[in-house]
Amino acid sequence: MKTTLRHGDCLSLFRQHTNIEPIDLTFLDPPFNHDKEYNAWNDNLPDEEYWGWMRDVCKEVHAITSDGGAIYFMQREKNSESVLRCLRESGWTFQNLIVWKKKTSAVPAMKRYGKHYQIIAFGTKGKTPRLFNRLRIDPPLPSGYKYQRENGMFVTDVWDDIREMTSGYFAGDEALYDAEGIRAHKQQSPIQLLIRIILSSTNPGDVVLDPFAGSGTTLVVASQLNRKSIGIELDPFNIEIIHERLSKERKADDVSRFLKDYACTEGLEEIWGERISVSHDSLASRQTTLFEKE
Repeated sequence: MKTTLRHGDCLSLFRQHTNIEPIDLTFLDPPFNHDKEYNAWNDNLPDEEYWGWMRDVCKEVHAITSDGGAIYFMQREKNSESVLRCLRESGWTFQNLIVWKKKTSAVPAMKRYGKHYQIIAFGTKGKTPRLFNRLRIDPPLPSGYKYQRENGMFVTDVWDDIREMTSGYFAGDEALYDAEGIRAHKQQSPIQLLIRIILSSTNPGDVVLDPFAGSGTTLVVASQLNRKSIGIELDPFNIEIIHERLSKERKADDVSRFLKDYACTEGLEEIWGERISVSHDSLASRQTTLFEKE
C-alpha cells in the first residue's frame, strides 16, 4: 500500500496546497510544548502562540479531510481544555475524550495526584463519522469478576491495555535505538496504539495522515493494514529513521502479533485488510492465524 513521506513543516506544506488526496484519518501527536530538546523545533513557545499554531494545523487538516473523516489528537492531560477548544474552533465535532492509562509507573507530584494517563481527543468532520468499526477486545478480567466473558467487550474510552514506550526497559524490543544504544526517539508511539486507532476509524484503502510523523509508527502500521498513508516530518534525523524503518521489516514492528487482541471483533477480516482465519476454538484461546494476502 502506498506510503508517502514528506520532509518539512506540516503547516507550510498544507498552505502550499500541494497535491494531497482527501484524508480519512489523522493522528495528531505534536510536540507538547514542555521544553523538551528537539533537533529542529523550539518546544518552549508562549502558550498563546503554541495553541494558535495547533488551531491552524487542525484547521488545515480539517480542510483536506473527507466528510465524516476522523482526527485523534493526543496531548498531556492538563491540556484537555485547550485541545477541545482547539478542535472546536477549527471546525471539528467532538466525539470522545479517550483516556490512555499508562501500564507502568505513574509520574509523582508533590502537591497534587500523580499523573498516570494521557488524553486522546477523537473528533470528526461533521456530526457523524463516515465509519466507525466497533472493535471488541478481551483483556484480563479485573479483580473480583466471577465469570469469564463469552465474547470479549467493546472498546471503551478508557484504554488501559496498551503499554507506553517511554519508560526505559518497559519499552521492549519495539523501541528504536541509535548506534550508541541511546533511544532514537524518546516519544515513540507504540504499535498497539496506532493499530487501535487505524482499525477503529478506517477501512483498507483509506488514507491516513500523520503531520508529526516522528519515528514513523503511523506509517509502519498503516502500510501493514493496507491503508494509504502520508507522513510529514521536520527533523532530517527522524526522516532517516522512518526511511530505514519502512525499508527493513523488523519483527517488533509486525502488527500480526496483535491480531489476536481483536479476535472477538465481528467482520475482522474486512477491517484488518488481510485474509485471516479465526476459528471457534481460536476464539476461545484468543489465537488467530494470519495468512498472506491473495
